[in-house]
Amino acid sequence: MADSSGNALKRPHPAEDDSSSQKRTRSNNGSPAPGQSGATSNKVDIEKMVAEARAKAEAVRARLAAARGGAVQTPPPAQSSPSPTPPALSPAMSKLEQMKARVAAATSRANAPSHQRPSAPAPPQPPAFDDESLTKGRGGLDVGLHPALLADTTSDSRGGKGGQQGKAGNRRDTPGSTFQRGNKARLDLSGPSIEEIKSNPYFDPSLGPKATLAKPRVSRQLVFNQKGKYVQQAAALRRQAQLEAMKKRIAEKARQAGIDEDRDVEKSYLVPAPPAIEWWDEGLVSSGDYSAIEDAANTKVDTADTIITRYVQHPVLLEPPQEKHQPTQKPMFLTPKEQAKIRRQRRMADLKEQQAKIRLGLEPAPPPKVKKSNLMRVLGEQAVKDPTAVEARVTREIADRKEQHETMNEERKLTKDQRREKLATQQEADASLGIYVSVYKIDNLASGRNRFKISKNAEQNALTGICVMHPKLNLVIVEGGKHSINNYRKLMLNRIDWTDNPGPTTSEKSEGQPLWLSTENDKGEPRDFSDNTCTLLWEGQAKNRAFRKWLGARVCESDSAAKEVLTRSKMENFWALAKSAKPAEF
Repeated sequence: MADSSGNALKRPHPAEDDSSSQKRTRSNNGSPAPGQSGATSNKVDIEKMVAEARAKAEAVRARLAAARGGAVQTPPPAQSSPSPTPPALSPAMSKLEQMKARVAAATSRANAPSHQRPSAPAPPQPPAFDDESLTKGRGGLDVGLHPALLADTTSDSRGGKGGQQGKAGNRRDTPGSTFQRGNKARLDLSGPSIEEIKSNPYFDPSLGPKATLAKPRVSRQLVFNQKGKYVQQAAALRRQAQLEAMKKRIAEKARQAGIDEDRDVEKSYLVPAPPAIEWWDEGLVSSGDYSAIEDAANTKVDTADTIITRYVQHPVLLEPPQEKHQPTQKPMFLTPKEQAKIRRQRRMADLKEQQAKIRLGLEPAPPPKVKKSNLMRVLGEQAVKDPTAVEARVTREIADRKEQHETMNEERKLTKDQRREKLATQQEADASLGIYVSVYKIDNLASGRNRFKISKNAEQNALTGICVMHPKLNLVIVEGGKHSINNYRKLMLNRIDWTDNPGPTTSEKSEGQPLWLSTENDKGEPRDFSDNTCTLLWEGQAKNRAFRKWLGARVCESDSAAKEVLTRSKMENFWALAKSAKPAEF
């Protein structure tokens, strides 16, 4: 800490200090033992430091007042007890004595009564000064003031109270601002000048006052449309319409060519929208929409043509549709011994009935059944008299019985037409229990023998459907009764060897089919069908038949042609399923 004369407070030289002639006693711990006047010296040192700090603050305050150009008013002396004047410092005094004298003078002024202290002069307008003059060190060691003392000096020099100014966060006043005791500062609400606006590159005109950016009023002029403006707009609209029509034509051609084959896959699975009005409500609403029932005039409940009368209408009883799909109950299976026993009992009952009719004379007695084994037992006397005639007679009767048996069998035997009708009846009864659909995917269907088996078995089992042949895959769709579908599944998955290549037939050689439908390659060698497979894609029950008959095999060179063939029967979704199906893993 530097004193007012610029000399630092240093430890005095032993030669200058009289009290240093007597050495201090040393304690056992190594530090000097405290003297008897230790506490008193510490208290005096603190009081000296406080007095010196206050003296420095007064000096700084006086220097600031001199810099403002104002005269510092000295407090008038008190009448009762005037403050003691500091003694004159002679140059012959030592530095320590000079410092003690100044501290004593500052202490006497601080301890003076409050009523005797002079009133603080009115603070003049603070000039523009630099804070560096306050924080800059003064003295030999160039040590600055303590921040607490600096806050006191700045607050006192600006005319405010030290406590209040310290709470405000040591705010610094800008040059040109006016502060008065007891009055609040007035805000400058005037906008920036034009020079400041031009010099500030970050100024936003939209945020400034309207007076700053005053614009002259400009009258609105008439604006006329240029010639041909709406003609150009109409031409642009016509060009847009032509472009849309061209896009539609291109999309139609692309659909026919099979380019957008996968674009309409989701449309195949869309559920149709419900009708505007159900059939059972059509007779009660005059309009074709349910929105008309909000008006009572559109309902046919109390009108003359209403279907609601005082008579009770009994609807026609319909058999449950699920009962016809249930299979008939099969009879209990009997063992061979049980079947023989039932046959024996039945024949015995028939024989007793015939014997009763013969006793009553209703039927003649049947001739004896003579065989070569019972010839002598039945015709004993006759066989002895003429054995040759009796044997001839027995042989003739045996032949007659055999002929009669064969005739009866032929009469019971069904003709070819009757067998066909019986099979058709059975297949129709099978289909009446429910229509089942099976879809098969075949990699290669170039073999004519396999194509014949597919078509012939479908016709024999009374199945309807179609076979679509494509260069990449082949699709077979069949529908019919459950028994017929089971037989056809065994044919497709078990009985046909799809890896066999029997070679081209005579009709195939003469027809000149494309290469992908031939069993030979371009070099005339048999093609390898080892990777050819047949996969069951889907099998389920349908409500009705989608095909009227078996349409046979249809050759389609593109996807669009195949989808078009299947669209007629609403089966195009199976083509998308076949294309997206993964190959079978073995």
